[in-house]
Amino acid sequence: MSNQIELRHLTYFLAVAQELHFRKAAEKLFISQPGLSRQIKQMEEILETQLFERNKKKVGLTPAGHYLKKEVEYIFSHMEKVERQLKLVGDGDSGELRIGFLGSAMQQVIPKMLLQIKDKYPKVKTSLEELSNFAQVDAVLKDKLDMGFVRVSRVPSTLEMKTVFTDTFSLVLPERYPMLTREFDGMNRFANEDFILFSQAYSPLYYDTIISICKDAGFAPKISHKSVHAHTIFKLVENHMGIAIVPTSLQNGFQMRVKFIELKEIPQRANLSVIWKKEHTNPVLKNCMELLLEG
Repeated sequence: MSNQIELRHLTYFLAVAQELHFRKAAEKLFISQPGLSRQIKQMEEILETQLFERNKKKVGLTPAGHYLKKEVEYIFSHMEKVERQLKLVGDGDSGELRIGFLGSAMQQVIPKMLLQIKDKYPKVKTSLEELSNFAQVDAVLKDKLDMGFVRVSRVPSTLEMKTVFTDTFSLVLPERYPMLTREFDGMNRFANEDFILFSQAYSPLYYDTIISICKDAGFAPKISHKSVHAHTIFKLVENHMGIAIVPTSLQNGFQMRVKFIELKEIPQRANLSVIWKKEHTNPVLKNCMELLLEG
């Protein structure tokens, strides 16, 4: 018997860890259930650690099993990335850049960066995925994304973060709201209005910042609706379901019956940051980051 863990052990372990059922995992792997059980037992003997709690009714992960499951998922995710990179090198391309983003990053920052990459590194392929802040941080940590564009106050120590765009906030009102833009004299006059916000889970920093803007004006906002999409927020405002405060750049690209009042005098700003892994392995990330941070 080999006294070292091999790749097949990790494959078998992950199948059981995901299914928590030996028969289902064996079917998924196209091997016999007794054979799978032997492989897992062998793995536990090599590691001198119990990975699964077993009884007649169910299979569960031990604390060591939970830890190993996360590590094995990371290993396989990283291997997939290496395979993609090798294929691209084999095709004569420089590589792939996987980018996560919040919708607001699409207004200015990402289109400009993509044009620069296309111009300077035409063989680099890019893929884009719109995700929440938390999902982006998690994906960059797990090597499922190379970089992300987020609005957060801090990130784990293994990530780098740099502000790439600082925006003002704007109040969003229905087009026929009974107040002219020039008559705006502060947020306190909106204390009794219903507010529509981006979901706290989608962007906690944004949510807390909007609350602070209202608190500075002497009131706590009455929140009537939450969404993760700017279009939905504007649609609700358009239909007189409430008012909103959003980063000013979000007014670009939407043709809706709403009006924006830029809140230039308040101290709060909407910072968009790029995040990436300090010890990254993607050969094209460094060049593309330089383009972004120089621009």
